[in-house]
Amino acid sequence: MKDFKPLKFQSYLRSRVLKFLNCRLLCKFVICQYLCSPKNNCIQAKQVICFAEFIIHQGKNMKQFKRTTVTSALPYANGPVHIGHLAGVYVPADIYVRYLRLKGEEVLFIGGSDEHGVPITIKARKEGVTPQDIVDRYHTIIKKSFEDFGISFDIYSRTSSAIHREVASGIFKTIYDKGGFVEKTNEQYYDETANQFLADRYITGKCPHCGNENAYGDQCESCGTSLNPTDLINPRSAISGSAPVMRETKHWYLPLDQHEAWLRQWILEEHKEWKPNVYGQCKSWLDMGLQPRAVSRDLDWGIPVPVAGAEGKVLYVWFDAPIGYISNTKELLPDSWEKWWKDPETRLLHFIGKDNIVFHCIVFPAMLKAEGSYILPDNVPANEFLNLEGDKISTSRNWAVWLHEYLEEFPGKQDVLRYVLTANAPETKDNDFTWKDFQARNNNELVAIFGNFINRALVLTQKYYEGTVPALGELNDYDRQTIDEFVNVKADVEKLLNNFRFRDAQKEAMNLARIGNKYLADTEPWKLAKEDMNRVATIMNLSLQIAANLAIAFEPFLPFTSEKLRRMLNLKTFDWKELGRIDLLKAGDCLGTPELLFEKIEDETIAAQVQKLLDTKKANEVAAYKPHAVKENVAFDDFMKMDIRVATVLDCQKVPKADKLLQFKLNDGMGERTILSGIAAYYPNPEELIGTQVCFIANFEPRKLRGVISEGMILSAEDADGKLVLIRPEAMVTNGVEVK
Repeated sequence: MKDFKPLKFQSYLRSRVLKFLNCRLLCKFVICQYLCSPKNNCIQAKQVICFAEFIIHQGKNMKQFKRTTVTSALPYANGPVHIGHLAGVYVPADIYVRYLRLKGEEVLFIGGSDEHGVPITIKARKEGVTPQDIVDRYHTIIKKSFEDFGISFDIYSRTSSAIHREVASGIFKTIYDKGGFVEKTNEQYYDETANQFLADRYITGKCPHCGNENAYGDQCESCGTSLNPTDLINPRSAISGSAPVMRETKHWYLPLDQHEAWLRQWILEEHKEWKPNVYGQCKSWLDMGLQPRAVSRDLDWGIPVPVAGAEGKVLYVWFDAPIGYISNTKELLPDSWEKWWKDPETRLLHFIGKDNIVFHCIVFPAMLKAEGSYILPDNVPANEFLNLEGDKISTSRNWAVWLHEYLEEFPGKQDVLRYVLTANAPETKDNDFTWKDFQARNNNELVAIFGNFINRALVLTQKYYEGTVPALGELNDYDRQTIDEFVNVKADVEKLLNNFRFRDAQKEAMNLARIGNKYLADTEPWKLAKEDMNRVATIMNLSLQIAANLAIAFEPFLPFTSEKLRRMLNLKTFDWKELGRIDLLKAGDCLGTPELLFEKIEDETIAAQVQKLLDTKKANEVAAYKPHAVKENVAFDDFMKMDIRVATVLDCQKVPKADKLLQFKLNDGMGERTILSGIAAYYPNPEELIGTQVCFIANFEPRKLRGVISEGMILSAEDADGKLVLIRPEAMVTNGVEVK
């Protein structure tokens, strides 16, 4: 064994690991034998250790699975997709799928829109359109956004399709026929005016915790407390406004309590490798004890419950939505879909956000188990939440960076957002997106490190060798050291990707560019060109090999950039197994024209995005404005003492050394009068008021302000955002007329 070359040794190790069940013992033995050999250096030893660690960790999956089904959470079709969705689900899923494809593995990436449920019906009712109108609109927006952003779904379909109805109904009926549901009759709120049962979101009332008068039957959006409809004080129907009554209704329940024993064994004992946030949440639910969960509800939008006596009832959206993964697969592969969902040699992975952990780790597996013919997920690499500028992303408050808007406002910069979201990925805890960080990572990392290295390597090759790859000459110690540094990237990145550590994997891939930059900076070929072109040829050859490695390493992370770089390098070889080689480009290969991979993002661009959010925040404050309580009553006779008149503004200017005051000269119909008003902040160009009319209190007691006698009070109204606006007559009237 001591005479093995690193690559041959790795091949041997792989073959032996896959043949023997006791992988750990075999790897330990082989590594020890290898390291005892004096002929092998430290770098080679590190290669072996990294590779063996990967084999040990992944041996089970490599042995058991022939293919991988990857699903990503179905976005809800009542609004567009935002960066929180991307960071939590779609970018990591796409990275992993692209990585598997690069390795030549058989993989299917399934996506689609979730199009049933109460929020869609509420939105449709508010807009005066049908629920189908709503889902058609947003499905189109979401699908195009994903396409333009480069999320590489094999299919992106929808749960309002006929094939989905067929599959979802079939699964329900199979479980029903097996006695897998429990039928229960209980009391729920009913709107006698609208003649329908009310879903939780169709019931509003006073929150028992914070006193919010408009809390929903499932949650108070003021204090964030989860509620039941019966918790509300003075409940009312959101449809008719009337007080609902309790009425009996029949529904079917999935008895999760009957599945608890095998779920506990399957998750807590057999899947301890799941991410801590996923494993912990599942354990918490199991420790609390599982309860039956309704799979139907009274609603007219959704898939009708396919059994007798279920008129007016549809499948609950949580039951119907995950089946969309299966129906979308069947739509794509009508003749072979079952191997992706029923073959034990298929690995099933769900990419989701933390709010869907329970559904994908407990509820959906229980459904599949109850049906009896489907495989269960091997892993559910869920992420936590991404915040925006220190505040929770909220679609209802429009506090989000919407994907379709980003694509319009930052054309050609899909990869910048992918990079930043991956660098800030909320993998184990909530993280924060800020526009300043977005700018910094683009300018300081993508432009200054990645882009700078590629540009220097190609421009120098163009300058010295007319865009042709020069021949590799004799290597010195520094060359060999540099090679040793970057040939390990494959094992390092692969290990991280296999463990769903995408943030660290991207960081490791970026180290290639750092190595390249340092190599060029240290070797200084632009100086050597004056005396030693043979040495320059070697430097440029190695630099170009690093560039080619970057094109492969970044394909999962930055697909648009990788494609552009491959074109510039005329790179023929493009396979994950080639990563780490120093002969990806051959001497004499012609390169394409050098282009900038990234461009600097200026302060003005970022300021515009920050201002957009500030405007949103102000709009939210205005929308949430509640008028002050009315002051104590005033006697009519006292009110009649006020003499309110109309006057034309003859002159208006700021009072010197008084930031708040404007000095008005008015024509009140009886002459001229001067009035000072503290509204300067809201009228920065007071001369624009000249010629307009205002309302003022004529008999307000005169008083001296800043040495000027003010003869009255100009009337203004305070808007919800605190802005003062002058009160004026709708049309020009005679100066001096009374306001009645």
